[in-house]
Amino acid sequence: HRDLRFGHPLRSPAFTGPDDTVQVVITSAAIGTRADSLWLYLDNTLLAGTDQDTLHYTFFSSTYNPGPQHFQAVGQDTAGLADTAAFALFISPPVNLALPPPEIRPGINYLDDDTSVILALFAPYKDFAVVLGDFNDWQVDLPYFMNKHAPDLDSTLWWLTLTGLTPGTEYAFQYLVDGTIRIADPYTEKVLDGWNDSYIDPWTYPGLKAYPTGKTSEPTAVLETAQSSFIWQHEDSYVRPPKEELVIYELLIRDFLALHDYATLIDTLDYLENLGINAIELMPVNEFEGNLSWGYNPSFYFAPDKYYGSAASLKAFIDACHERGIAVLMDIVLNHSYGQSPLVRLYWEGGGPSSENPWYNTVSPNTVFSWGYDFDHQSAYTRAFVDRVLSYWLTEYHFDGYRLDFTKGFTNTPGDGSNYDPSRIAILERIADRVWETDSTAILILEHFGGNQEEKELSDHGFLLWGNSNYNYGEAAMGWNEFEKSDFSWGYFKSRTWTRPHLVTYMESHDEERLMYKNLQWGNSSGDYNIKDLATALNRQKLAAAFFLTLPGPKMIWQFGEVGYDVSIDDPCRVCDKPIRWNYYADADRLKLYKTYSALLRLRRDHNVFRNGGSIVDLWLDDPSGLKRIRLSNYDMKVVIIGNFGVVPDSLDPNFHYTGTWYDFFMGDTVPVDDVHAVVPLAPGDFHIYTDKWVEPPEEGLVELVTESVRSVPGSYALYQNYPNPFNPASTIRYDLPRAGDASLIIYDILGREVVRMIAGYSRPGHHQVLWDGRDAYGRQVPSGIYLARLVTPEYTNSIKMLLLK
Repeated sequence: HRDLRFGHPLRSPAFTGPDDTVQVVITSAAIGTRADSLWLYLDNTLLAGTDQDTLHYTFFSSTYNPGPQHFQAVGQDTAGLADTAAFALFISPPVNLALPPPEIRPGINYLDDDTSVILALFAPYKDFAVVLGDFNDWQVDLPYFMNKHAPDLDSTLWWLTLTGLTPGTEYAFQYLVDGTIRIADPYTEKVLDGWNDSYIDPWTYPGLKAYPTGKTSEPTAVLETAQSSFIWQHEDSYVRPPKEELVIYELLIRDFLALHDYATLIDTLDYLENLGINAIELMPVNEFEGNLSWGYNPSFYFAPDKYYGSAASLKAFIDACHERGIAVLMDIVLNHSYGQSPLVRLYWEGGGPSSENPWYNTVSPNTVFSWGYDFDHQSAYTRAFVDRVLSYWLTEYHFDGYRLDFTKGFTNTPGDGSNYDPSRIAILERIADRVWETDSTAILILEHFGGNQEEKELSDHGFLLWGNSNYNYGEAAMGWNEFEKSDFSWGYFKSRTWTRPHLVTYMESHDEERLMYKNLQWGNSSGDYNIKDLATALNRQKLAAAFFLTLPGPKMIWQFGEVGYDVSIDDPCRVCDKPIRWNYYADADRLKLYKTYSALLRLRRDHNVFRNGGSIVDLWLDDPSGLKRIRLSNYDMKVVIIGNFGVVPDSLDPNFHYTGTWYDFFMGDTVPVDDVHAVVPLAPGDFHIYTDKWVEPPEEGLVELVTESVRSVPGSYALYQNYPNPFNPASTIRYDLPRAGDASLIIYDILGREVVRMIAGYSRPGHHQVLWDGRDAYGRQVPSGIYLARLVTPEYTNSIKMLLLK
């Protein structure tokens, strides 16, 4: 045996038991010379020699004490040239059986004195384990052989107390199991990787500890005593959004930010808060294989992946989200692991997990969908591991919950997972019950895609479940409505006969093709109306959003969908890096789409009818013409939403709930309804959201309709007193224009000096309103006092007094 790849024989010795016989074979090729004679030495004592090119020696370990045996093989040719190879044989000591201190769990157990830890490794069926690390220069030594506690064969815990550690110092370490398997602690909260860490920028992870290159191989764990605790700033004031009212923004940090770090992600929270979401779902951020990954190839379950930053920066991001009332959800993969996982590598045989592996199936029972190495969720050891993982991120990082990947695979029932499976339901409900013992309101979302009966039962237990409506919204947005393929009613929980609003519907996710890409590639057309035109495609996204974000029940938006991201999911490959398009926000048409999303989410947030699962909902979404209607009703408000998803003009009966005054949300118009069935003409792509309660409309021009139907045109000009008045910080100014033409609304101070022009130029007829926030044309806050608002048209001039109090 000769292995000096780690620079010292004791970093990779051969092992033997105290009563074993070892055959030592020395060849001239092993030494590195064409030797005519060979000698074997043990600690400078000659054991054997030969004038042949191979030397054989039988070593009896019982003759020696446990510990390292240092050998030298010497070869010499007839000219007197010699070469030497050193190697070590380590005689393992008898395994020390010892009961660990109380409360010791697998992993790194920190003690009160800040200079000691107890390391514990759950590894039944193994013969011995040694700890290697910075503290022993990665060399095998007797004091680092681990004690064994084995109440039974299946419950072996190896443990060792390390002392003399320097507080606040990071130490890299591994377990060397049975002399051949090098693994990091499966419960480590930080991993060093000799290959991938070299590609992590210092501004992403400042001061990252270097991998012990040349002293070991495979990922290492890191321990550090006396670590500084993160000080949470906003947990006392934070209120978690109700899970039934979630609007989730799913993002992959790698493809969302060029700097791909949590510090920069904090800087985007204004953008996301202004959009109107109340939850962020991070694609997997626990340690995964490689750096440029979606994260669904997990390796370590307690360590945040360093490619996105440090543990403290992740906590700071979550704390910053909670300051704004935004929940943070962790996408986590507990269906499978990949080959870098220490739980996989510890029991490996014939290209996969061995039959002794406590956590994994040797072969996935799913005959169609299988990734990596499949967890056995019926194993008591897997259950304990999963429970600890899910408790950890809730308590240590204050995550609000999880999106559990591919839960259809949480079963040992053979097949493709599509059949009703009581054992899988029991597994998932047990997981949820343990999570809710840790955090009673933790959010659990399943990517399940099982049969409706099974999903309904899981919903009734308290889970949220993904509802993929990508195909149906995509077909509608593209203008292909034949054979009901654009019917997205299955995205509403009551259409599935569910009793609880636990369906997380989405038009796009990380797994689905982007709707804008579909519009631009395959959009329908008729005459001059062509959905492949960029402006038209963006307007179709507004139409789809109006029928998506208004349906009660939790929703999910995929990153940049709100600005019409149009790069294919398969460009250049499905999981490859995608271009980051923050420049879209500066494009006027795409910004209107963002503001349309924001307006819809404000409408949803402010009015219970769009969120309450108890609202009465009437859907008419399956007409092959592409005409669609949603009617909503509860104690708060009544709503009618109509739209034309076709490519030719048409008209639709809105079926208003009653006659009287209604309001067009995006147009800001009052709509007199004398006949609830009077049809409304709709150009292709047009839509209206009518409410029976006046709602402050968004800014003008977000939605530009070809047909402005049933709008109320005032009979005369008017400028109304602002409300509120006095005001702080803002007040609404309303005015009427009976005909189109030039109009200006200007704010003056009491001395007649112009402060800011609210409108100027061509205006359409109708009821209008603007909001003045007490700032001048340069965005500066003006002082308290009396101000004048003056409306001027060629035919009308009027002013009102306003009192601003600061």
